[in-house]
Amino acid sequence: MGSVPGAFLPVILLLSAKSWGPAMAGNTDNCDKPLVSALPPSSFSSSSELSSSHSPGFARLNRRDGAGGWTPLVSDKNQWLQIDLGERVEVTAVATQGGYGSSDWVTSYLLMFSDSGRNWKQYRREEGVSGFPGNSNADSVVHHRLRPPVEARHLRFLPSSWNPDSRIGMRVEAYGCPYRSQVIDFDGKSSLLYRFVKNTSSSAKDVISLKFKTMQSDGVLLHREGRGGDSVTLALVKGTLFLLIGSGDSSPLSPSGPGGALGSLLDDQQWHSVLFEHSRQLVNLTVDGRSQQFRVWGDLSQEDLDPEISFGGILAPGKSVTFQRKNFDGCLENINFNGEDIIDLAKRHGPQILVTGTISFSCSRPQPVPVTFLSAGSHLELPGTLGQDGATVSFQFRTWNSAGLLLSSRPHQGSGGLVLALRDGTLRLGLSSSPGQAQSDVTAGVGLNDGQWHSVSLTVKRNQLRVTLDHDGAASIHATLPVGTGAGDTYRFGGCLLPGSGSGPECEGSLGGFQGCLRLVSINAQEVDLISVQRGALGNFSHLQIDACGILDRCLPNYCEHGGRCSQTWTAFHCDCTSTGYAGATCHHPLYEQSCEAHRHKGSPSGLYHLDPDGSGPLEPFPAFCNITDVPWTILQHNGSTFTRVKGTDRENPHRATFQYAATAEQLSATIARAGHCQQELEFHCRRSRLQDTRDGTSLSWWVGRSNETHTYWGGSLPEAQKCPCGFAGTCIDSRYHCNCDADRDEWTNDTGVLSYKEHLPVMRIVVTDTAHPSSEAAYRLGPLLCQGDRLFWNSASFHTEASYLHFPTFHGELSADVSFFFKTMASSGVFLENLGITDFISLELRSPVEVTFSFDVGNGPCEVTVQAPTPLNDNRWHLVRAERNVKEASLQVDWLPRGTRAAPEDGHMLLQLNSQLFVGGTATRQRGFLGCIRSLQLNGETLDLEERAKVTPGVEPGCPGHCSTYGHLCHNGGRCREKPRGFSCDCELSAFTGPFCSHEISAYFGPGSSVTYNFHEYYPLSTNSSPHAASFQGDVTLTRELITFSFLTAQTPSLLLYVDSFYEEYLSVILARNGSLQIRYKLDLHQDPDVFNFNFKNMADGQLHRVKISREEGVVFVEVNQKSRRQVSLSSGTEFNAVKSLVLGKILEPGGHVDAETARAGARGFSGCLSAVQFERAAPLKAALRPGRPARASVRGPVAASDCGARGGDGAARERTHVRAEHSGVMDEGEPMADATRGDSAVIGGVIAVAVFVLLCVAAIAIRLYQQKNLYSTKEAKPPENPGHAPTGLRCELSLQSAVCGNQKEYFF
Repeated sequence: MGSVPGAFLPVILLLSAKSWGPAMAGNTDNCDKPLVSALPPSSFSSSSELSSSHSPGFARLNRRDGAGGWTPLVSDKNQWLQIDLGERVEVTAVATQGGYGSSDWVTSYLLMFSDSGRNWKQYRREEGVSGFPGNSNADSVVHHRLRPPVEARHLRFLPSSWNPDSRIGMRVEAYGCPYRSQVIDFDGKSSLLYRFVKNTSSSAKDVISLKFKTMQSDGVLLHREGRGGDSVTLALVKGTLFLLIGSGDSSPLSPSGPGGALGSLLDDQQWHSVLFEHSRQLVNLTVDGRSQQFRVWGDLSQEDLDPEISFGGILAPGKSVTFQRKNFDGCLENINFNGEDIIDLAKRHGPQILVTGTISFSCSRPQPVPVTFLSAGSHLELPGTLGQDGATVSFQFRTWNSAGLLLSSRPHQGSGGLVLALRDGTLRLGLSSSPGQAQSDVTAGVGLNDGQWHSVSLTVKRNQLRVTLDHDGAASIHATLPVGTGAGDTYRFGGCLLPGSGSGPECEGSLGGFQGCLRLVSINAQEVDLISVQRGALGNFSHLQIDACGILDRCLPNYCEHGGRCSQTWTAFHCDCTSTGYAGATCHHPLYEQSCEAHRHKGSPSGLYHLDPDGSGPLEPFPAFCNITDVPWTILQHNGSTFTRVKGTDRENPHRATFQYAATAEQLSATIARAGHCQQELEFHCRRSRLQDTRDGTSLSWWVGRSNETHTYWGGSLPEAQKCPCGFAGTCIDSRYHCNCDADRDEWTNDTGVLSYKEHLPVMRIVVTDTAHPSSEAAYRLGPLLCQGDRLFWNSASFHTEASYLHFPTFHGELSADVSFFFKTMASSGVFLENLGITDFISLELRSPVEVTFSFDVGNGPCEVTVQAPTPLNDNRWHLVRAERNVKEASLQVDWLPRGTRAAPEDGHMLLQLNSQLFVGGTATRQRGFLGCIRSLQLNGETLDLEERAKVTPGVEPGCPGHCSTYGHLCHNGGRCREKPRGFSCDCELSAFTGPFCSHEISAYFGPGSSVTYNFHEYYPLSTNSSPHAASFQGDVTLTRELITFSFLTAQTPSLLLYVDSFYEEYLSVILARNGSLQIRYKLDLHQDPDVFNFNFKNMADGQLHRVKISREEGVVFVEVNQKSRRQVSLSSGTEFNAVKSLVLGKILEPGGHVDAETARAGARGFSGCLSAVQFERAAPLKAALRPGRPARASVRGPVAASDCGARGGDGAARERTHVRAEHSGVMDEGEPMADATRGDSAVIGGVIAVAVFVLLCVAAIAIRLYQQKNLYSTKEAKPPENPGHAPTGLRCELSLQSAVCGNQKEYFF
């Protein structure tokens, strides 16, 4: 398409016909009269007849004349029965019978129609199904209603299958009614202008309807001008219908629905219907029954257009036309404008009609005879002769295939040949001088597999060859023929290379035959009579459809969902789902999880993810931060998370701030609907700025929720209260008011809180109007939207009897249907769900302990997809089932086993039509019901509320306990899975790790001289009646084995890594020697020296993180370092570790005289660096030492601070990532958002420094403020600060200086 000059805006309407429907040509009521029974024998014709008594004239329904019906000479798929109905009529139904008193009948057939008996078109039903089921005996009548009806004069029945034990036999009838037709023929240079008088009292909608047919791919159907350069044009461009809206102010046209092509292949010389409706700013365009609505932004309504319309071209007398387009060359039928018959007016030479050029009121142009090459083996052979001036071959072709053999010549004896083919959408000419010699190739054109007609002309003259493409001399191929190369005496179109053409044996090689349409075939300037070819009088052919072009646009309607790009070949379409967030044959299957809860149950760490809350539904995925805790938080940011200060506003000039989120309003709604709880913090600070005028109750500041409703309650209050948190709690600074700000104080105060009524969230706008007074000012900050959990993920039901089920409304998944759910059971079989139609159905069942089956029928017969599991599925664990059926294939997946698939038939039924209730957990017959639990059942992305329905259904209970058997493996490092009513949690109490999966190492930084002591038993003061040994009574426990794990990072030698002491002066020490080697010392016998083991793996005091695992089994010790270096040693000092007393990390404060010199030396120096994940059997010393409210058994001396040094030193990608941005408030403890989780003694030092810096900043900010002008800040618009960290500094200082006055207020800025 060329560029459009001026302000005229071309809009390519690429329709997604998801709501496509039949194009009803008229009212089919009372349009069912027999059309065939009264016709004379001369109206019947056929491809052949078995005998005169089997002639086509005997093919009337229920007649017994002749042999009782038509039977061809040969029963094959090339036979046809044709009926001339005498005039163009509307056909609404057809009926067939077999031959009377015989075993001859047709079991299936195709129906074709035509106006002239040439250029036939195959009838396709609503779903694109081409064939009709026929008869099963000779006498019964099978009727088929044509939806949509068809207008035609000629009908042709083509048998495609018949009684295999006999012959083809047919008697037929067609039903319908007369069809009124007014036609006008435009020659490509003419046009018609219709002028009318505007009727102000007429309806507010203009309606134009017409039909057209043409062989030309471009041309203007209608055009209407308006004032100021406005215009509306309906034009064909490359066989596609374009709606072009021109506006003087260049206002664009915006489709209200998804995009796709509006019509395709409309230059096929067949009738196509158009309905154009224009009502104010809405335009509805319908082409062949497929509609799309558009909204015209601006003032381009039908009242703004001139009272004249031109048809066939752009005709605007006295006006300058803004652009030029090719006139229409073809026929228009039944042009109607608001009930006025335009063609009838033109016939009567009405004064409203102005005609330019030559028009006629008939449509009797010569019809070309197209040929369809149905398969790669289809071919057409024609004789060729070399005249005195050489030879010429010309033709036109159209195809979707990028490769295929178009033309090859059979060379003369001993000479080479020509090969003309498509490769990668390019025309390629191959030449060879003799058989067996390599070809030389030249190419022309690009993208020739676009479905458009392309012309090819090949001329051989003397030893020169020229190939011209699309009448474009610049695209011609010129070549010199090698010696011995000629045009040949036979031309083959399509098929395989002819023997001796220079490419080896016939049909070898990767190049297949051409699939597509040819027309206007000429040899030596003589057009080939293809009807003679069809009759066998000229040439020969195989697997062709002559006198019809059967090309289909399989991308219209576009079945690729979610923005997938459709491409096609002659036989199929394909969807490119790249960058859509979806996968599958039609881009229906979502790639992303629906919630952070789903990520948690995959074991995913905290981080930024894409979420798709409605799964395969229409909403696109969007990014969100998942803070993975026991109940995960979904965090959605917006563009206004920094402080905004407001001054100088009043009711006439309010401050309005609008917040844009990382998700659309629909995505936000879906996310909030899934969540169990949502909240959003809104900080509002004020100084002489009120929220409400207490005199009349008028709101002065408010916020707007996602449904565009205004709210005047503030965080922590209830919606109906219309109060602030302090008013609800009765703690406002002035008890006369319900909000602190309404006290109108000269000092700063605030009404801050958390909004948690999720139906109103998130906050979309904030409006402030009361900051116009002297010293009046307000400041606010809106936090991110936080949503917790996913109530739909755990929505479940338990089925206790085979006769019990839940029922829901009919499932509507006509073109795409997907079902997903979790199940767990101990039963060997059972039906998960079932939905029935008249003949269609869909069912999912556990057929055996290792087999899940997806069954369905969409009209092509029952189909099944089965997945076999290697282990039984009735193991009382949750298993995931995903089933999908679309127009391309059906698939089934169980857990992560390989998917089972089944391709759909290419031209079969596509619509799944169900009408019964959806049965879940059973069937309508109450047999083969499912026993067990079903959870998170979703159909096309919508979750069914199983729990609510189960509450009122006998034999079914809401909920389903027992999740640790499935998800317990997610608890790592000794964490224990704990059951919850809606999920599970990992108990990390006895682990050296923390986090939702016990996978986050507990690490600490040890400063010089620091020490952590962990006592294995708590001590109590001695009472008067106790013995000195009472405190150690419980310590008399003998260990014959222990497991110790820890990680460390240091550069200090010698160092004590770990020391374990006992009440009986036995001990274990792990130290780094002076050379950085690892030493382990066991003393398990008081009377012997310790066993000393040196492990010279490397210098381990290298500042890198090292992981150590020590495992003792009686006298054998296994040591593993960094998960790869392993050693085994044996003890000689004993096998029992008696009465373990304490474990020391760092400096040994009370070493005792029983410790060897090396251990004492290392213990006196202690450890400086990072220790992480320290575990001694079931004790976690660091966790106990760093826990708030430290237990009595753990004590800390010196600088020991919590750190993430263990995680940093390891493989960060494999560990949990925590959210560290303050505005991404994560979760620190179950149920509470995390603000700042950094703790440790080092924080005290940092705090002192921060306070000093903060005071200096405050002083500097106040000094600067004294020099600022009064109206420094914008008072009308909220501007995001250049540096978010510096924006509220002045305000923070003011609040800090005021803290003595408002000491009971919470500080929000630190």
